[in-house]
Amino acid sequence: MLTELRITNFAVIERLSLTIDSGFTVLTGETGAGKSLLIDAVALLMGGRVSSDQIRFGEDEAQLEASFEIPLTHPLLQRLRAREVLGPHDSQLIIRRIIARSGRNRVYLNGVLSPAHVLEEFAGTLIDIHGQHDQQSLLSNAAQLDVLDAFGRLLELRSQYRSTHREWVRFREERDELAATRQQRVQQEDLLCFQVQELDEAACRVGEEELLQAERYRLGSSRRLVELASEAQERIQGDVHGILVNLVSIERVLGELSQIDPEMEGTVRLASEAKVLLKEVADSLRGYTESLDADPLRLSAIEDRLAVIQKMKKKYGGTIEAVLETHHRVKQELEKLRGSDSELDQYDRLIEERQQNVSVLARALSEKRADAAKRLTKLVDKELHALKMGSVRFLVRVMPSGSDEIYGPDGTDRVEFLLSANAGEPLKPMSRVASGGEQSRVMLALKSALADIDHVPVLIFDEIDTGVGGAVAATIGKRLRELGRYHQVLCITHLPQVASQAQHHVSVEKSEVNGRTVATVRSLTGASREGEIARMLGGERITQKTRSAAAELIAGGHE
Repeated sequence: MLTELRITNFAVIERLSLTIDSGFTVLTGETGAGKSLLIDAVALLMGGRVSSDQIRFGEDEAQLEASFEIPLTHPLLQRLRAREVLGPHDSQLIIRRIIARSGRNRVYLNGVLSPAHVLEEFAGTLIDIHGQHDQQSLLSNAAQLDVLDAFGRLLELRSQYRSTHREWVRFREERDELAATRQQRVQQEDLLCFQVQELDEAACRVGEEELLQAERYRLGSSRRLVELASEAQERIQGDVHGILVNLVSIERVLGELSQIDPEMEGTVRLASEAKVLLKEVADSLRGYTESLDADPLRLSAIEDRLAVIQKMKKKYGGTIEAVLETHHRVKQELEKLRGSDSELDQYDRLIEERQQNVSVLARALSEKRADAAKRLTKLVDKELHALKMGSVRFLVRVMPSGSDEIYGPDGTDRVEFLLSANAGEPLKPMSRVASGGEQSRVMLALKSALADIDHVPVLIFDEIDTGVGGAVAATIGKRLRELGRYHQVLCITHLPQVASQAQHHVSVEKSEVNGRTVATVRSLTGASREGEIARMLGGERITQKTRSAAAELIAGGHE
């Protein structure tokens, strides 16, 4: 609720501080006393357009400040805490707006400088102003849809619909994105197929290159190797100078030596073993020489294979390990791409399933909205008759949204509050018909019908009593008092029948101080309130009779 309003240097208000209680409060005073200035100030604190003409003459700036105690169940509370305007356990919001002739206007939320447009978010969520002002939360189709759904207890069903609708939209977007890249994926798939085939055919292995290089070197040097091995074999087994021939002679000499001196028998055995080892060396050289026959085809095959390995290394990372890693990766990418068609099929199934759910929920919403519209229309009509507005026709119309998308975020419906202010006139959108006073009374009827589901904490009515009196005025006063059970209600009135119903009474007065006009406010109770009601009943000349009538009205308002 709005707990305090402070105004400095605003039009004829020099300095004003007003504490506002819960329930129903009236603001009264002579015409031109400045009552509407209080409403103007509140409207500016809710994001209204400022003008330097609103600054008191002779001053450089005007300051407007309002303190709100936000209900713990109000959705704005969590938004303010998320923005760190309020602490996790705070619920008091102080809005201050400074209007400067220099154009350097500022807005502060709990002392923190904030953009002016932030105030627009509060319009219609903290305060509803009905009358000559434009901030009326029930005049937009979106707000009317919210009101109807709240009245029909459909918010949970709508939340379920919204959740399903969001999934449906998300799946469609993801499916479209997947399909849009299909041609790109086909090209990518062709490339990956080529790479996998190329790497499959190359079949590179770790260590293969080193073995091939060693074999190539050996095959390239085979002639020289044959020459060297043959020479070594000849030196061992040559007929004249071979080591084995000489070793046979040495062995014979050593044999004779050992017959003379048995101690040389060990030497003979060594010579015999050397002969065996040399024969093995010669046999090994012979086999090696035979294996070194030049094979041009094998050498060519090795060269071709090494060329393939070099090509793979150059294309896929520079090392055999990198080639093998690339081979594994492109295989996985190819498998993933080839699975995209099945992914599209899966999306199609999900989309169809969600669309069926959306359709069922949308149909349920439409049916329940149509029923709620009939009940709300009947209830508001009853309130209008009580306000002696029997010629006014009101209708809640539920119709197709008319958008290109069949299923919108809130269903398939568009809700409009229609009004005919005079007999014989067609029904038109409520925002385009009726005078300020008539529209305010229609709003009063709506607010009365919606009292237990409307979450706007503060309601302000201006010009609600235009053109009415007597029993109608008393009924208006009773409705405003009843609304005060659910909201904080402020009303500017010229009618004693309305003022007498209020729980709190504020008088706005204009006087001259040091040659300047100044508007002030004061709370009225007891005799002072009785005197103000008497003035409203009888004009400037207050008699005992008018005082008695005023006292009777006030007493009746408390019944």
